[in-house]
Amino acid sequence: MPKVTLPQLPVSGLFAVMKPSGPTSMSVINDLKQLVGNSRLFVDADKLETRGKGKIPTRGKRARGIVKIGQGGTLDPLADGVLVVGIGKGTRHLNEFLDCVKEYRTTALLGCETDTYDSEGSRVRVAPWRHVTREAVESALSNFRGEIHQAPPIFSALKMEGRPLYDYARKGIPLPRPIEKRKVTIHSLDILEWKGSDHQFRWPEKEFTSDEKKAMEKALEGVEENPIIKDELEPAVGDESPTAFVLSMKVSGGTYVRSIVHDLGHAVGSAAHVVTLTRSRQGRFALEPATDSEDKGCVPWDVFSQASESEGDVGEDGWTQWEREVIDHLEIVEGPKPQKTS
Repeated sequence: MPKVTLPQLPVSGLFAVMKPSGPTSMSVINDLKQLVGNSRLFVDADKLETRGKGKIPTRGKRARGIVKIGQGGTLDPLADGVLVVGIGKGTRHLNEFLDCVKEYRTTALLGCETDTYDSEGSRVRVAPWRHVTREAVESALSNFRGEIHQAPPIFSALKMEGRPLYDYARKGIPLPRPIEKRKVTIHSLDILEWKGSDHQFRWPEKEFTSDEKKAMEKALEGVEENPIIKDELEPAVGDESPTAFVLSMKVSGGTYVRSIVHDLGHAVGSAAHVVTLTRSRQGRFALEPATDSEDKGCVPWDVFSQASESEGDVGEDGWTQWEREVIDHLEIVEGPKPQKTS
C-alpha cells in the first residue's frame, strides 16, 4: 500500500462531495464536520490530543474554533450532485463557486405546478398536458437560451422589504412591488431524454386549499392584473402518467433551474414542476471530470456515511479510508498536498 508523507499538516483546501437527494446541504456539512473536526488532516495533532476525539459542536464560537467548514452553493434537499466544500482557509474561496458556470440535469413533469416549483411542494394548479409534444418543447426552449431575465419563485426565502417572499404568499399580503427579475445566462439547454408516460413519477398528493389559493392570489394582486389560480382539468385516460422529460443545461451562477421548468410549462400551454435535479458540474468540480483537463471529481457520499458509522482501520499510509478519498480529491489552498510514495 502506498504511504503518505506529511510535509505540512494540518491543511486547508477544497473538495467536492456527491450529495445525495434527501438531506439539506447544511446537514451534509454538519455530518462532514464530525469527521473533519476529528482528523489530523485538518486539525492540529496537538489540539486533537489535548481535546480528544468526540462530537463536534455545529454552531457557536467553539465550533468555529475547532475547524472552519462551509459549502460553495446550496443544493435543495431534492437535488443531488456536486457540492463544493471548503475547509479552513479554503472557505475563503467558496464565493467563486457561487458565480461560476454550473451544469444540471433535471426531470420535468407536465400538467401540475407546485408552490416550490418541485415535487417537494404542494399542488397549486393542474393543467392540460396531452397536447404537448417533444417538438413543441424543443421549439419553446429557444426562448430560454442566452441572456434571459428570470423571476425567482414567490415561495422562496428571498426578502422584499425585510419579509420573505413566502410570507406574503402564505398570509395573503399583497406584494409591494413586482419580484425583481435576475439577468442570467443559459449557455445551453436541450432535451436529453423524452420519457413520455413511461416513468413512475406522480404529482404531489398534497394540494393547496381554497384558502391558500386565495392568499396567493391576494399576494399577487399588487403585481398582476386579476390573478386567478384555478385547475384546468383534463379527462383521465386509464392510468396514463403525465408526460415527463429530462433536460440538460449549462447555466451561469444565480440561475433557478426550477423557474426554467415552471416557465417552460407555461410556454407550452401547460404546467410543470421538477421531480429530479442533479448538479453535474460546479466550476472545475464534476461528477464526470474530463481526463484532459484540470477537472476534479467528487467523493461519493457513501464514503462519509460509512465513516460516520465507523471510521474503520488506519492503513499503513496512516489514513482511514475516508481521509484517503479526500486526499485523492483535495485541492490544497494552504500547505502542500500530502504526497503518496511507494
